[in-house]
Amino acid sequence: MKARDLVSRYRDGSLSRRDFNKAAAVFGVSMMTVPVGRNAIAADGKPMYFGWAGYDDPNFIQPYIDAHGAPDYTFWGSEDEAFQKMRTGGFQPDVMAPCTYELVKWKDAGLLASLDPSRLEYVNDMFPSLENIEGSIIDGDRYFMPMDWGNSTIIYRRDLVGEAWSDENVSWEIFYTDEFKNRLGFYDSAGAIVEISALVLGYDNIFSLTDEQLVEVRKAVETQRDNMRMYWADQTTAVQALASGELVASYGWNDAYVTLKSQGYDVGLGVPKEGIFTWCCGLVMHAETEYPDEAYDMINAFSSPEAGAYEISNWGYGHANMKAFDLVPDDVLSELGLSTPEALLNSGIFFQALAPEIEEKYIRLWDEVAAGY
Repeated sequence: MKARDLVSRYRDGSLSRRDFNKAAAVFGVSMMTVPVGRNAIAADGKPMYFGWAGYDDPNFIQPYIDAHGAPDYTFWGSEDEAFQKMRTGGFQPDVMAPCTYELVKWKDAGLLASLDPSRLEYVNDMFPSLENIEGSIIDGDRYFMPMDWGNSTIIYRRDLVGEAWSDENVSWEIFYTDEFKNRLGFYDSAGAIVEISALVLGYDNIFSLTDEQLVEVRKAVETQRDNMRMYWADQTTAVQALASGELVASYGWNDAYVTLKSQGYDVGLGVPKEGIFTWCCGLVMHAETEYPDEAYDMINAFSSPEAGAYEISNWGYGHANMKAFDLVPDDVLSELGLSTPEALLNSGIFFQALAPEIEEKYIRLWDEVAAGY
């Protein structure tokens, strides 16, 4: 696929924003964006949003657009690429949208401005579990305004997995049994593969496994590998395979469930007995922004209950603003598995940043298992 084809698929709705982000990394961020520097942005006279693709939808920040016009948007393919692009200089956005596991690194690199809570219109409407999520408050100062959250979990065809694995019996163990050998899919990510394999083994330090534990985890990863039909980088591949029945279950995100459900398939978004993984992303302000007033207005627009209700209803992700859920019909929340958001947040396993030496070990383990040695 060429870069222009990737953009075309995203624009016509056939590629989700998360799959766009993953595939964009193959080409590099600069191919997915208009390469502009700080001088070009300043000449344009607009602040810039830098983050995940899809948030240029006006429904997220209509009050901001009404007041200031549309901002400039630049999308990243991955947060690591975004970090390098900003840290090496020559590129300075104004509002960025990282997930929590990036915050300390970005702050230590001098990229983030502290936020004045009195200027955050919806800061008191956040779910309590997100108010002081890891990395958001550092040395007493707030640097992060939570915006949305979602899950990495099991998406499964209820009509194909049977009672033993459906709904209240959902378990990550489905990927480690040969019952559905060659009919399973998983995200091609060393972190996810190693961490979930460790979770199934009962380890509670899945983000900091010891060398001795990794010996046992490797055996589980080999078992998982032998059961897989596919390891995917583009979730669209898994969605299509679930729709056709080629797969009965796959690692996936909320939007895969929403897509399949809207197409009439009997699918479930599982809450595995071992735990469901949760991510939280939000808004930060660049330390050298030239538009602090507009940046606060943009952050507040993204954080509003109206923006949250739009995202919940159309993308199937949760929102940090509790009041957003009051604007979504109960039957929609029930269908999306979001009827009890605080309970879901409290039960989730939030992704954590891996220490560099740990991340290297996880990647090496998966590379070796994938290669068959």
